[in-house]
Amino acid sequence: MNPEAAGALTTLPRAFYLRPTAEVARDLLGRYLVLQCDGAQRRIGLLVETEAYVGEQDQASHASHGRTKRTAPMYEEAGRVYIYLVYGMHWCLNVVTEDAGTPCAVLLRGAEPVEGLADLANGPGKLCRAFGLDGRWNREDLTQGRLVISHGEPFALENIGVSARVGVAYAGAWANEPLRFFVS
Repeated sequence: MNPEAAGALTTLPRAFYLRPTAEVARDLLGRYLVLQCDGAQRRIGLLVETEAYVGEQDQASHASHGRTKRTAPMYEEAGRVYIYLVYGMHWCLNVVTEDAGTPCAVLLRGAEPVEGLADLANGPGKLCRAFGLDGRWNREDLTQGRLVISHGEPFALENIGVSARVGVAYAGAWANEPLRFFVS
């Protein structure tokens, strides 16, 4: 797949992220995560798995405990990065969605390597490791700069699977919400 052939490297505008989080999570499938740092090879991955986290009422969301130093980026401008460390060893990349003050985000769970990725990106920790992302990227603006999400060819709805999110059994009824989206 050649993202440039289809004009795919046009960055998504902020308005894309200012929509209901589950819609953004679904619509990110088929888009490209692109990292271009000075002096380094460009890295591109086709997004194939996401999860939506829909505010303070969502018991699986970090925001369910309110605004903290860790969750502050979720309350800020849509189209920015919320990245955190899980289990003390894996970074997880999220995209902030909806209006400022509404703590919603989409976890990027998986990407297929397109260019410059030597490692697998089939899991949120592996995705961050393949792209070399860590806490220094927190609050990065995905609508401009070195790390962006660009247009691609979104998958048709019949090619998108929906299920409960992964690893959130502690969240009660919220664990079963159909907020995980993947290419089937």
